[in-house]
Amino acid sequence: MNLDHKLDRILSRAEELRFLLSGNLNGEAFVKASKELAELEPIESRITELKTAEKSKLEAEQMLSDPELKPLAEAELESLKQNLPALELSLRLALLPKDEADDRSAILEIRPAAGGDEAGLFAAELFQAYQKYANLQGWRFEVLDYTESELGGLKEGIAEITGKSVFAKLKFESGVHRVQRVPATETQGRIHTSTVTVAVLPEAEDVDVDINESDLRIDVYRASGAGGQHVNKTESAVRITHLPTGIVVAMQEERSQHKNRAKAMKILRARMYEQQRASLHATRAENRKSQVGTGDRSERIRTYNFPQGRVSDHRINLTLHKIDRIMQGEMDDIIDALIAEDQASRLAADQ
Repeated sequence: MNLDHKLDRILSRAEELRFLLSGNLNGEAFVKASKELAELEPIESRITELKTAEKSKLEAEQMLSDPELKPLAEAELESLKQNLPALELSLRLALLPKDEADDRSAILEIRPAAGGDEAGLFAAELFQAYQKYANLQGWRFEVLDYTESELGGLKEGIAEITGKSVFAKLKFESGVHRVQRVPATETQGRIHTSTVTVAVLPEAEDVDVDINESDLRIDVYRASGAGGQHVNKTESAVRITHLPTGIVVAMQEERSQHKNRAKAMKILRARMYEQQRASLHATRAENRKSQVGTGDRSERIRTYNFPQGRVSDHRINLTLHKIDRIMQGEMDDIIDALIAEDQASRLAADQ
């Protein structure tokens, strides 16, 4: 199907949906049509803008033959010469297949990997950096689980980040984050290298994954570690094992067993949904690997070098010399560059 025909079909479908919605549609059919129209309207707007600009270009070219109108036509054409490519690119980006999870909220999981205590300390700082980034975006950041080490580092941190297009912005953060710096406990001033794993999972809805209660083994036990007087007094901690997949989620953040179970189920759904998505993505992407990586948490994606004040993303060869600001949550430069690189690689594959 050529592009013009495809654009005409989109415009026709948008009009058809408006007609249907103004009639007797109700219930699920109304919701489905409304959702489809909402997805088409941004594309429709870009098509209209582009067609209007192309019409203006044609009119300006016809005006060139009139000596009186020629200066005006030339100015119009110069403006359109700069504007048309941007409109065409905007439309092509809007036409790219959309990741259905992009609009969703996300579950963020951070754990220390190699490097002992220093890895745990950096994991805690990275967790806080994402919290600050979420605050700057106007998102809600709710800690689901946070287990501290004896030195104040992080053993495991899990948060639910709620807001518009959270997963779309954070999905390229999954992977191994490496830190290079002199630890506070280092007496010789030597630079140590440590690693932390980050996983960003789209939040799953009940309809996304089918979980049978009979497939779950639920253990309750007394919470351990920091947590207040309730620790070791009540069996509030919950461990849920999904037997078919072997996925295990343990939760002890809340004093209530019921709340811990609800949080654990939320994380379990997200992990199962991401497992399904990863399997589907692997099938679709056998012939093309995204330039910004697979999202696998075993893939080293970024290095934070504190002595040199730089952060480098290895997937797109981007280096920024503002590590302090990035650790304060100012991550837009990295995240926007990753999104742009992904869009560019998908546009190239769509040719």
